[in-house]
Amino acid sequence: MFENSRAFSGFAVDDLERAKQFYGTTLGLSVSQDEEMGLLRLDLAGGTTIMVYPKEDHRPAIYTILNFPVDDVERAVDELTARGVTFERYEGFEADAKGIVHGDEGTPTIAWFKDPAGNILSVLNGEGP
Repeated sequence: MFENSRAFSGFAVDDLERAKQFYGTTLGLSVSQDEEMGLLRLDLAGGTTIMVYPKEDHRPAIYTILNFPVDDVERAVDELTARGVTFERYEGFEADAKGIVHGDEGTPTIAWFKDPAGNILSVLNGEGP
């Protein structure tokens, strides 16, 4: 039934302008604003689209909403840190001084951070699914 559907994902933020600045400038993503619908559109590599919508009583996701596969996690963390991003540390995951959890056989090297609305994102090694 949905095998040819161009599915997309979406998530809420508490401040659309701050989200636009963060995703467009800090992360360098292609961001467009749909004035009519009052939301942002993130156009990611591979043709993926994510809709970002404002929600007055927004509560940040308690799980990772977006994962960004990169060739070099350490370099990505350094660049994001230089842009003001702070990396998270979670119980049960031993992170280095930069906030990177170094994977071993079968687990990725990953670092988590939050957007201005408190939603959790990550950079991790690899190509993704």
